[in-house]
Amino acid sequence: MREIRVAIVGVGNCASALAQGIDYYAEKKEDGPIPGLMHRDICGYTAKDIKIVAAFDIDARKVGRPFHDAIFAAPNCTKRIKSALSDGDFMVSMGNPLDGISAHMADYPEDRRFVLAEKQPDDVVSILKDRGAEILINYLPVGSEGAARFYAACCLEAGTGLINCMPVFIGSDERWAAMFEEKRIPVVGDDVKSQVGATIIHRTLAKLFNDRGVTIDRTYQLNTGGNTDFLNMLNRDRLLSKKISKTEAVQSLLDVPLDAENIHIGPSDYVPWQCDNKVCFLRMEGRIFGDIPIDLELRLSVEDSPNSGGCVIDAIRCCGVARDRGVGGVLESISGYTMKHPIHQFSDDIARRMVEEFISGERYR
Repeated sequence: MREIRVAIVGVGNCASALAQGIDYYAEKKEDGPIPGLMHRDICGYTAKDIKIVAAFDIDARKVGRPFHDAIFAAPNCTKRIKSALSDGDFMVSMGNPLDGISAHMADYPEDRRFVLAEKQPDDVVSILKDRGAEILINYLPVGSEGAARFYAACCLEAGTGLINCMPVFIGSDERWAAMFEEKRIPVVGDDVKSQVGATIIHRTLAKLFNDRGVTIDRTYQLNTGGNTDFLNMLNRDRLLSKKISKTEAVQSLLDVPLDAENIHIGPSDYVPWQCDNKVCFLRMEGRIFGDIPIDLELRLSVEDSPNSGGCVIDAIRCCGVARDRGVGGVLESISGYTMKHPIHQFSDDIARRMVEEFISGERYR
C-alpha cells in the first residue's frame, strides 16, 4: 500500500503518544497480537503505512527542533511507549498562535506551561503542499476557536483532509461540512473519544440504564488530570464547546434528555502530580421498578493521551481510504465511531457497524 502522509498541529502529549504508537505498531509482526488497536488492517492500510511529515507548534521548546525530539520536550509528560522514534527528523514549524494559548498559563512554572516562541508564523499552506500532507490532525488546546478555524481554512486551501480531535465544531458544522464536500476533501470530527475513557463509559452506562427501563434522574462526570490540557482548562471561559461536546455525547443516547441542572459533565480540576494520568469520577442516580432508587458510582484511572491513539489511527486510515475513493465531506461513519460531537450522533454499536460498512464499500461515507 502507499503511505498516508500526515501533518499535526499541536505537538503535545496526544501527538507524542500517537507518533510513538505508530512507530510501535509498525514494528509488530503482521500475524501477532495487536492490543490497543481496534482494526489491524483497513483496506490494506496498517499503522506502518502512516507517515508523519510535518508538525506545527508555538512553544519555544518545540519550534525548530526535530519532531522526534520535540515530542519528548517539556511540558509533555505522557508515558513513553518507545524510547525513541525511528523517523521524524523534520523540524517543527512555527504555527499561528491566535487564541491557542490561555493567558493564565503564564502564572505557572515553565515545565508545566507553554512558552511562546519568538518567531513569525510559517506558511502553513505552503508546508502542507510541499510535504505532500494528505491529512492534518488538529491537537490544539481546548478553547482555540480561532486557531482551529484558521487551520481548517488552511486545509481547504491546501487540499488537505482534516481530523479535528478537539472540541471546536468544524466537522459537525453544516457550513464547514459543505465547504469540505464542495472541494471533495474528507473531514473527520469533532472532539476525539478515548478508546475506553470517561465519555465512552458514561455513554455505555446511560444506554444500559435507558435500554433496561431505568429512569435516570441525574448524573455527573468529574475529571482531574495533571497535563497541560487540564491546566489550560482552568480557564473556564475556554470550556463552553468542551462541555457541550461531552454532554451531548451522553444526552444523545437518552429517550428523554435530562434537564440542564441534572447533568454535569466536564473537567473538574488540575492536579499537577497526576501528569498525563486522568481520573474520572462518575455518578448516576435513577429509579427502577416501583420507583425504587438505584445509584451507581465509578472511578476510572487511565493514561489520558495514549487512550485516544487507536481511535486516531483508525480515523487516519479511513480518511486515507476516502481520498483513494475520491470521497469528500464529513465521513459520518468514522466520525460517529471516534468522535464525541459528530455531525450526527449514533449509538456506539451502530457507529461501529457503519465503519465496517464503510471499510467494505457498502457505505459511501
